[in-house]
Amino acid sequence: MYWRRVSFVFPFKTHAAFTSLQSRPHEVWAGSFASSLEDRLRYTPSDCFETFPFPTAWTVRQDLEVVGKEYHDHRAALMVANDEGLTKTYNRFHDPHEYDPAIEKLRKLHAAMDRAVLHAYGWDDIPTDCDFFPLHPDDERDDDGRGRKTRKFRYRWPDEVQNEVLARLLDPNAQRAAEEAAATENT
Repeated sequence: MYWRRVSFVFPFKTHAAFTSLQSRPHEVWAGSFASSLEDRLRYTPSDCFETFPFPTAWTVRQDLEVVGKEYHDHRAALMVANDEGLTKTYNRFHDPHEYDPAIEKLRKLHAAMDRAVLHAYGWDDIPTDCDFFPLHPDDERDDDGRGRKTRKFRYRWPDEVQNEVLARLLDPNAQRAAEEAAATENT
């Protein structure tokens, strides 16, 4: 599935927030709870953001702050240097034939963000290695605009890692929902 390109502004003042929202754990959560439009996923704050069980004290974690700032600054410099926006930058990020050192560094910085977020949950046992997986597992090919069909890829965690992260995220989500329900009953 493709993501429908819609922008949302989350007015946080920290890179820790940026890290949490750009991390693969949040991507896994959003991919599981987003609505769909045709064959594209739609990020809706009520389903993807408000229900996401952020790590405890995530807004003040210095480790998330540092890694998020480094990723953000590198990505911004990369976009300026190449005169490219987010879409072109991430198309290169997900391209298995892209070997530009700046893109490879962006991939490494993204893995560092993922490790920091997983660490904030206490899940240091989850591997963060990514690989290129076809967007369409049935080998469906997309038109590249020049009449050729090309295969699109995503640079991501294997399915079993994504499934493990989602399963672990469901536990704190359920716990927090129960706490909110109990608090509502007591008022």
